[in-house]
Amino acid sequence: MTFTLFPDTRLTLARDALAGLSVGDALGAQFFVPGRHPADLAAGRLPAPPWPWTDDTEMACSVVAELNETGRIDRDRLALAFAEHCEPYRGYGPGAVTILRLIRTGTPWPVAAASAFDGEGSCGNGAAMRVAPLGAWYADSTRRAADQARASAEVTHAHPEGVAGAVAVAVAAALAARARLDGDRPDPARLLGAVAATLDPAGAVHRGVRRAVALLGHPAGEAVAALGNGSRVTAQDTVPFTLWVAATHLDDYPSAVRVCVEAGGDVDTTAAIVGGVVAAYTGVGTPGGVPEGWLGAREPLPGWLPAPA
Repeated sequence: MTFTLFPDTRLTLARDALAGLSVGDALGAQFFVPGRHPADLAAGRLPAPPWPWTDDTEMACSVVAELNETGRIDRDRLALAFAEHCEPYRGYGPGAVTILRLIRTGTPWPVAAASAFDGEGSCGNGAAMRVAPLGAWYADSTRRAADQARASAEVTHAHPEGVAGAVAVAVAAALAARARLDGDRPDPARLLGAVAATLDPAGAVHRGVRRAVALLGHPAGEAVAALGNGSRVTAQDTVPFTLWVAATHLDDYPSAVRVCVEAGGDVDTTAAIVGGVVAAYTGVGTPGGVPEGWLGAREPLPGWLPAPA
């Protein structure tokens, strides 16, 4: 089925993905606090609110604000938004802080992004962690989702794998949102295969997503052992696992986030990526969607983010 989305529908899909991303981010971050245990979440014992969100959410809000303002990614504008809204205490990595400081003080973003890691650019998971709402916005075109995700990633990530991670997550979110509109839950292998088809076959993220297809139906521990859990904070170590989780639990947001928490590693980021993709399909407050109680426990989003109509 071919269709065109009206702007308000695009924004609704993006805002739902942002809700899922931010709740996953904020809840996942709670499990870095001493004394918190994944078994508590499995037993329904939630951390006391409010749950502060991290840089994952802050940067995703900039992406949504840019889409709401212009309907597309303008890399110059997005770079300035990232730099101006950066609050280092939110958990930004040292490399991201340096890049955003350079941009804020006048360095062109291509120069700033390319300066990371001795000129190789970052292959970190930062571009992937913030991009699910963009994918949901482009539910009508995986090609545009991939192109715009690439543009959003290049502002901070000059390494091909960092960019590939963002493309993979955006395409997964676009497919999830499209499936929501079609009323048809996609087969997990078909979903992951469609994501892999948009990536460079020579890349590590592509190989990881292909490996994730073979692991469908296997226990989460096996997926972690083969794919990683974000503990290296790279796209290669993060994106294949998160897409395995999202494809497996696309209609069950609480279960998807719980798998991320139990897997350990970079929990706020894995739960943010998974939460954004899954919420693009489930929405908020629906059966299997983002629980209203979890959304209420999450710290309010920043005041500079335009309020929904």
